[in-house]
Amino acid sequence: MHRIRGVKADGRRRTAVIAALVAGSTVLTGSNLTWAGGAPTPAASVAPLDWSQCVPGSEFDCATVKVPLDYSKPGGRTIELAVVRRAATDPRRRIGTLFFNPGGPGGPGTVQMPQNYESFPREVRERFDIVSWDPRGIGNSTAMNCFASPEEAAEWNASKPAGFPVGAKERTATFAAYKDLARRCEQRDPELMRHVSTSDSARDLDRLRQGVGDSRITYLGISYGTILAATYANLFPDKVRAMVLDGNWDPQAWTNHGSDDARLTSFHRLRSDRSGAATLDKFLSLCGAATTAHCPFSAGSPEATRDKYHRLMQRLRKHPVGTWTYAATVESIMNGLYVVHPGWTDLAGRLQDLWQGRVPQPSPLPPPPAVPNPNPYVGEEQGGSVLCGDSPNPRDPGVYESLERVAAARAGDAGRHWTWATAGCTYWPLSPDRYRGPWNTPTAHPLLVVGNAYDPSTPESAARAMARELADARLLTLNGYGHTALLNPSSCIQAHESRYLIDGVLPPPGTTCREQDTPPFATPRPSGGIATGGGGLAGTTS
Repeated sequence: MHRIRGVKADGRRRTAVIAALVAGSTVLTGSNLTWAGGAPTPAASVAPLDWSQCVPGSEFDCATVKVPLDYSKPGGRTIELAVVRRAATDPRRRIGTLFFNPGGPGGPGTVQMPQNYESFPREVRERFDIVSWDPRGIGNSTAMNCFASPEEAAEWNASKPAGFPVGAKERTATFAAYKDLARRCEQRDPELMRHVSTSDSARDLDRLRQGVGDSRITYLGISYGTILAATYANLFPDKVRAMVLDGNWDPQAWTNHGSDDARLTSFHRLRSDRSGAATLDKFLSLCGAATTAHCPFSAGSPEATRDKYHRLMQRLRKHPVGTWTYAATVESIMNGLYVVHPGWTDLAGRLQDLWQGRVPQPSPLPPPPAVPNPNPYVGEEQGGSVLCGDSPNPRDPGVYESLERVAAARAGDAGRHWTWATAGCTYWPLSPDRYRGPWNTPTAHPLLVVGNAYDPSTPESAARAMARELADARLLTLNGYGHTALLNPSSCIQAHESRYLIDGVLPPPGTTCREQDTPPFATPRPSGGIATGGGGLAGTTS
């Protein structure tokens, strides 16, 4: 339900780090050339994608693909998928296509892949066409849009409190708004509402694989994109060449172990509240250990900075700064923890503005990517239709108040934030096509699972759970901060991913990358370190 604005990262590789990976690595197939080339591609059962420049002069190509709305009725209604490609920069050494899903759910790949293109390792950009798409129901594809106009959508959004509800009156307004949203969506397109599941998107992804002519899939997915990857791997196990799952969702938590009886929300089961609280505490500790030149909110020590934060939150409960209420500020904090650079520094600046009674000014946005519609409608009903249709959540509005109390007791502000992230699911129907497992179907090749120690959304414990659930997967951990390693780059992680995607070489069991290239509130460092063996991470949240 939370979308990330990507930032570009340094794509340069470090030869020393790559060399350090060679010794002790695990090769998955025979020769590397056999892995890279693969078997001859069979005749495609899907028409090749018809690419053309997204806009004149663009380095990105676009295409539109028609797929069945309901795969059990292949002759029925079709919907469109918007697709984007950046061709391999070294076409003579091209291996094939790397598919990318930017997470969400609800992330429009046609926008977020171009935004984050430079974050992919240089070797990967050289050897693969990188392709992404707006999943069904999202963005520039046939989209869930339950409003007749942008003005109507804005009016609905203003009918509920920003962030999350505080007090009985705001709780009533929140549930009334979400009940109204479900009614609107049911009236406008009930068929699409029930066919935007992850299993539907996995079948779409296999159509795209055939459309680019690859006999097996190569894929990188972040956040929600890891659940899509795990679903694809279990529906099409013989079609897996290489899949990187970065910032994982525990599949059993996602499906509630296949049960419809949801007494906790999806994010309580995932433990996002605890992970968010641990990451926020690290933010405050590292900020307090830095000078105000590096972290504007620093109070001179970790303890003093945490105290300053709590006093600010108490003040905002009684005296908002403009539209910056307590709940709206908490939402800004949790989303601001996703990308360390420049996100954590920007967040510290916003908190300092609020401390001084100033309304924070918005950070400048990066220029839009060179695609036809860089700002598609991505209303709350789009990501919500996937989350709520796939993952069981409480259907009784009355339980959320007690769930919030429990979550706040163990995770503070993060607990309140994550409790209300699924309130929109209260009135949403579960999808008839949702995938409940199994998750351990043997695949043609192993998968690579990546997890950060301090991730505000997807805890490292979920990466461990994903690696356990899949039939054949290797866990790679990063002792770093922020949501996903792709958006918070580590040369160590990138080197392992490159060797896996290009040559089929997995990191040794228990491999841990010690830190990100640029730690929070610090000047850039040349590279992340690498350690092998052991498997554990000191201080990892779970």
